[in-house]
Amino acid sequence: MTTGPTIFDRSLLPLRRERALALGPATFLLERVADEMQDRLSVVMRSFERGADLETPADALCEALIASGKVASLQRAMIVNQAGLEVMMGEQATPFADGSLDLVVSGLALQFVNDLPGTLIQIRRALKADGLLLAALIGGDSLMELRQAFAEAESEIEGGISPRVAPFADIRDLGALLQRAGFALPVVDSDRVVVRYASPIALMRDLRAMAATNIIAERRRAPLKRATLQRMLEIYAQRFADADGRVRATFEIVWLTGWAPHESQQKPLRPGSATRRLADALGTREISTGEKPDKS
Repeated sequence: MTTGPTIFDRSLLPLRRERALALGPATFLLERVADEMQDRLSVVMRSFERGADLETPADALCEALIASGKVASLQRAMIVNQAGLEVMMGEQATPFADGSLDLVVSGLALQFVNDLPGTLIQIRRALKADGLLLAALIGGDSLMELRQAFAEAESEIEGGISPRVAPFADIRDLGALLQRAGFALPVVDSDRVVVRYASPIALMRDLRAMAATNIIAERRRAPLKRATLQRMLEIYAQRFADADGRVRATFEIVWLTGWAPHESQQKPLRPGSATRRLADALGTREISTGEKPDKS
């Protein structure tokens, strides 16, 4: 049994992260996510005894949440390929038991999971009733400038395009995935961050230092042609530069929030169970079917 098509070559992830550490990692997005996650947990009127951090790079998120006092313990978790399946494992390299966690968090990692629906289902099963998933991942509008510039340059110079920027999930699809996985009260929202760089080359250096360069399984193996790179830089500067010559790069951070179902949670009213008419609440007169509105 397999999980479906392999989008990402996940064996490259640890290599990319080792290289980022050697270069001096660019962590501004992770730090932003850690601060925002701390703020989001601060308004939840409860604490969490046992949590798991699923594949967040570096330690900023774990340290921020432990320091907040909202989480008693937060162990590392990872996605491991077992016989073609992506399995969520704990620190002892064993799957989490059903209902064993109060909280699962993840920062800027789930965009590189091949089977995101399956991963969300595993998280849901690992959570206790009324347990919380809070995750941030890179969304579909991220690096749209780089994507467009590369696509046009390759089309002009090489007569075709190759996948160079990952196909990140669209925010409109992620809410449905949370519901499909069985989460209650699902919420999906996004934070758009526009970063300005001296040049597209500076952006590409930052992506290397974020361990965010291309790990698409079907990526082109041949080296990038100098002519293609030059044309990409020209297109990027023409379309996405400000008056001072600096270029823009968009990062969309999508937030997923979902709760394991529990009887204490709010539930939608049954159809027909309302005790007050909408017209009364709005202070208007209800018009019955077939009656024409008074235009006087």
